[in-house]
Amino acid sequence: MTSAPTTATDAAVTGDIVADPLETVIDPDEFTPRLLALLSNALVYRESHELRRQFKLGTNEWRVISALSMRPGMSATEVCEFLGMNKSVVSRSVTRLQLRKLIVLSDGPRGSRPLYLTRAGAQMHDKMLPVSLRGQEIITEGLGATEVAALNEVLRGMLLRIRSDAALQGAPGSPSQYPID
Repeated sequence: MTSAPTTATDAAVTGDIVADPLETVIDPDEFTPRLLALLSNALVYRESHELRRQFKLGTNEWRVISALSMRPGMSATEVCEFLGMNKSVVSRSVTRLQLRKLIVLSDGPRGSRPLYLTRAGAQMHDKMLPVSLRGQEIITEGLGATEVAALNEVLRGMLLRIRSDAALQGAPGSPSQYPID
């Protein structure tokens, strides 16, 4: 029984290196999931950079502030579900926002305590909002209102299919980790 090579040198000696491109590959310029991921990554990077530069807060904190601006009194668990974010990320963001006195937790059992923006948190929301809205402007520049509505409909449909597929495939976690609202 021979073992698989463990180094490039071993692989070269045994002829186990594939040095030529495979015949069937994905065209990276035409693969929609890659393009969507690159777009998403670029938007998040831009937003995060600006939020950190201007406010010393990141995209995760902004998302929590934004969620609470729409649905005051959500628990951390509800924020996770609403945003499709990991519990530990939300927990760290909530802690940072509490330390900055931008949110407060009301009484209740851990995980179900209602969260609220403070007045300073509401002011911070209003200051951060234009940074996020600029991402919308970048994406929709040159599109008319009906085209933007159609694009959003297509994207919501994609998210629903991903949620459905994840549920059917038994993906870990809830399909709500791919939120559409």
